Amino acid sequence: MTRRQMSRSIFLFVVTVLAGSFVAAADNASADALPAAVTRVVDFERDVRPILESRCAECHSKDDPTADIQILSRRSLLRGGESGEPAIVLSRSADSFLIKVVAGLDPDVRMPPKGPRLSSEQIAILRGWIDQGLKMPGSETPADAGKTGHWSFQPVGNPEPPRMDDRFVASPIDSFVLKKLKEQELVPSPRADRRSLIRRLFLVMLGLPPTSAQVAAFVSDGSPDAWKNLIDNVLDSPQYGERWARHWLDLIRFGETHGFETNRERPNAWYFRDWVIESLNSDKPYDEFVRQQIAGDAFGEPIGTGFLVAGPHDIVKGQDPNLTLMQRQDELSDLINATTTAFLGMTIGCARCHNHKFDPITQRDFYAVQAVFAGVEHGDRRLPVPEDRQEQIAAIRLRIENLRQQLRGFIPPSSNEFREAVSAKHNVDRFAPVKARFVRFTILRTNSSQPCIDELEIFSDKENVALASSGAVATCSSSLPGYPIHKLEHVNDGVYGNSRSWISNEAGGGWVQIEFPDVQTIRRLEWARDRESRFSDRLAIEYRIDTAINAGEWTSVASSDDRRPFGDSKKSVPVYRFDNVTEELATQGRQWLAQLDAAEQEAERLAVVPTVYAGTFRQPGPTHRLYRGDHNAKREIVGPDAIQMLGSLKLDGNAPEQQRRVAFAEWIADSSNPLTARVIVNRLWQFHFGTGIVDTPSDFGANGTTPSHPELLDWLARDLMTNGWSLKHVHRQILMSNTWQQDSRPIADSMKVDGATRLLWRFPPRRIEAEVIRDSMLAVSGQLNSRMGGPGFSGFEVEMENVRHFHPKVSFGPEDFRRMIYMTKVRQEQESVFGSFDCPDASQVTPERSRSTTPLQALNLLNSSFVIEQSEFLAARLTTEAPQTTGDKVHLAFELCFSREPTSDELSDSVTFIEQSGLMQFCRAMLNANELVFIP
Repeated sequence: MTRRQMSRSIFLFVVTVLAGSFVAAADNASADALPAAVTRVVDFERDVRPILESRCAECHSKDDPTADIQILSRRSLLRGGESGEPAIVLSRSADSFLIKVVAGLDPDVRMPPKGPRLSSEQIAILRGWIDQGLKMPGSETPADAGKTGHWSFQPVGNPEPPRMDDRFVASPIDSFVLKKLKEQELVPSPRADRRSLIRRLFLVMLGLPPTSAQVAAFVSDGSPDAWKNLIDNVLDSPQYGERWARHWLDLIRFGETHGFETNRERPNAWYFRDWVIESLNSDKPYDEFVRQQIAGDAFGEPIGTGFLVAGPHDIVKGQDPNLTLMQRQDELSDLINATTTAFLGMTIGCARCHNHKFDPITQRDFYAVQAVFAGVEHGDRRLPVPEDRQEQIAAIRLRIENLRQQLRGFIPPSSNEFREAVSAKHNVDRFAPVKARFVRFTILRTNSSQPCIDELEIFSDKENVALASSGAVATCSSSLPGYPIHKLEHVNDGVYGNSRSWISNEAGGGWVQIEFPDVQTIRRLEWARDRESRFSDRLAIEYRIDTAINAGEWTSVASSDDRRPFGDSKKSVPVYRFDNVTEELATQGRQWLAQLDAAEQEAERLAVVPTVYAGTFRQPGPTHRLYRGDHNAKREIVGPDAIQMLGSLKLDGNAPEQQRRVAFAEWIADSSNPLTARVIVNRLWQFHFGTGIVDTPSDFGANGTTPSHPELLDWLARDLMTNGWSLKHVHRQILMSNTWQQDSRPIADSMKVDGATRLLWRFPPRRIEAEVIRDSMLAVSGQLNSRMGGPGFSGFEVEMENVRHFHPKVSFGPEDFRRMIYMTKVRQEQESVFGSFDCPDASQVTPERSRSTTPLQALNLLNSSFVIEQSEFLAARLTTEAPQTTGDKVHLAFELCFSREPTSDELSDSVTFIEQSGLMQFCRAMLNANELVFIP
């Protein structure tokens, strides 16, 4: 039997299995009814092939050896067909669908479809074959499995720029572009004039027009480095981050409301927006930018994980558990899609219900990535105290302890010093540093009913080591059943409040315990009933804290014994007396007391940290592959991993939550990943020229397009990585090229060959985005508020009902004149004037905006109260800055709006128009001109 014939037989044997259309029927099959697997070594040639030859070839015509039959391999048996359902589960024959159907355990499927069934002996052989590793001729090695010839999955090359003897070539980019132009007998355009160049540079890189002074300075600068110096100044401008952050926030569907029917606000989401702006302005290496958005809590940039929860979130929960499960699956799918499209340009979301139809991505791959993010949940998170401040606080606390010791001599002997009574909002128990692997908090009495704890935090010197995301495991004496918001897993998930808390199932008592992955040195424990101060019942008023290195060998380190009785509102402030000592000692004591008060205030000030909408993390349970994406059709457990075709994370199935995200982030950011650098340089190219080298910027798979300049794409990707992943470096390379500096005017002959300008024989002109239109109007009218960062301003009048209602704003003030990136991003709503210019609503990822032209756009700009108001401001500015003649006002208006002087006809017509209709109407016309909203 030839290998093709053998493979053909295997195909005939399992083709029905791989179709996956009836897999669910076998779920209830009993493994007890299966013949036991043979224990002897199964040889494929001796044992398995005879079964296939004798029993399965009859399923298809033996006289048709040239039939177009899928050639199956060991990998295809394990991978399954389009449904994602594998025919065989490696080393687990009892769980393999193939065994179930040949054993007759599925009432709807008969295998083989003709003739008698396999004997028990034959089934036992097949079971042994599977359990022993599915060995067969031609099996791929792990290194060969999943290989594909698709261009984007190959390692990034290191192409040499073509040798081109042409004065157009000023950089390697020009060499690659010119080579393609010559192949199509096209010639590049001449360099644009300086006024067009500076205007283009400012609009593309800063999203604002240059000032008249900046234009004049560049036009008159005769130095050979004038353009280079201008680029450096632009890249150093803080407005660069504001401009390019908008591109990134579109891409990851960042919004400041939850979306769905209530569309409630996220008042603490703006921190992430500011973090992106600052990251770009500081030229944070892109590989670090990637890592910190996926696992910033592990890399010292906790705000970065705002990326993980940037998308919509349905806060309306029902009693139906199926609805809750479906919502969670949709939420995770949205996160996976945003992550893999943004960083990898891969549509892995298509594999949620079945194997990807175009790319070598299995359904198992999708759920392996889901296992990476299964512990991520939407919510606010209190940031940790920064390390530099932790050191300051530690030093101040040491000084506080020393001062208290020095002041003890001034406490009268009759004074009994107790700590303040327990509080529902927050309690701290300090003790001498102790080594422990187990910490148990035992509740002895409560103020009512079963005890409740919203979060148990245990601190070493600098961090909370009790978090489940760090590998700590919580156990307890009991948990109140039937309440999803009160679970054991909530006691160390890092989230405060009653809605994520633990309640014991014992009236007035119980215990909760934290086990660390290894021995820790701890010194304090913090806990509360409800840090959101909504509930004060179920409060532990008598308790004990025990530690142990070995399970069961408990030592008590703190308790409620030294606290004031519950309900006693007195603070635990010692009474110091200075009247019974010498004046010298009294003076010294008062100085120490003043220093103590100042130190305590400073420690409290330094400990204040913001709460940020950056997600919360918990240790997830097992992740299952879901048949057809149905949350009720669980299949095998899938561990956290990457896309198999591109590599593996090599993690244990129960790896700590944070470790999963760290490994995934490192995998994406690794220079050996063939996609990461290609995808981001393509995005930079797209936002410079309007279209990427790959014009499907978030689909580098088989269903996407091929690069217009593949060697250039690889050269840029390699250049990025070898220059510290600096995005500003890539910007400089592009901006210094003659390709970018070309004139944008059309050439008839070139348009016939390349009407879309994909080969870049000129700079492609295009309309600027809504944000740039609005910001430019504010800039030329003189009203732009350049304040950076902080909470944004609303573009709506908000009706604060349970379901938020957003109405157009009718009046505007200085706070509304900030850049549009600081306008609160509301999902499912568009700002009344500029939203019509193709603004995405942040409900879905937007790798590239559409560019529509509609009557509503023109009507909005012409008639909106915002534009009319800015026209009035511009008129006032012209009157103030060019008071002499109407012609002077026209000159200044053209310089401000278009970065150029008016032609003689424009000057004459403008003066006549102003005389007939007034200066404000002229300004209104200028703000509605096409030239204002186009990149030249």
